[in-house]
Amino acid sequence: MNFDFSNKNIFVGGATDGIGWSCAQSFAELGANVVLVSRNLEKLNSRLAQLTNNGQQNHQVLALDYTNHIDLESLLKDFVANNDIAFDVIINNTGGPAGGKLESADSSELVNAYSMHLISFHKILSVVLDGMKSRDYGRIINIISTSVKQPLNGLGVSNTVRGAVANWGKTLANELGAYNITVNNVLPGATNTGRLNEIIKAKSNKLNKAEEAIANEMANEVPMKRIAKPQEVANAVVFLASSNASYINGINLPVDGGRTKSL
Repeated sequence: MNFDFSNKNIFVGGATDGIGWSCAQSFAELGANVVLVSRNLEKLNSRLAQLTNNGQQNHQVLALDYTNHIDLESLLKDFVANNDIAFDVIINNTGGPAGGKLESADSSELVNAYSMHLISFHKILSVVLDGMKSRDYGRIINIISTSVKQPLNGLGVSNTVRGAVANWGKTLANELGAYNITVNNVLPGATNTGRLNEIIKAKSNKLNKAEEAIANEMANEVPMKRIAKPQEVANAVVFLASSNASYINGINLPVDGGRTKSL
């Protein structure tokens, strides 16, 4: 199977930690030119120095704040124009909304979540799509959550916006397939990331239970009895971005060790 990404330009959101960082490392190891995207420029530059480079790769950083989709679009347009870069693969990935019940969420939380996820992803698409169409090639991969298939308790706003992003991706898959552009959603389950640690800590405080006990309970909900490593999610992302997945389009792929109850 071919996993050579030489001369491919990969946009990786949320690239300084967790699943995003694992994706960036994998693509770099496979020969791609990786653009690391996050809001923290200092951390981006630190990660840039850690990326594999065979001497012919051109890795770059781009500081974008997904909470401000207007500036995000403008900065990305300038970056594309100034660097004369055409993206082959877009990895849409950013941190999730705060937890809590949907019934008690303020409407502003929903607006902010839609802006940070759905609208920002759509702005990114608007910048890169014409280039993908002109080359008759593209891969768009949205890293979302298994809540797309089975809403998670205590994550009301997140469940809502994740479902919207999944339907956005599926609709685009239908519209863009004729241009050899595939759009797929990767749905991580419990994964060892900073985001999961935040959820564990919040549950620990709410239930007055040890964090280790909460983590063990989460692991026991998974048939494989463990929490995923970020690299295991990245492996699925790399596959969907590769030529091996050329006829896979419009899917929701859980990477959750079998935890999700639905088919």
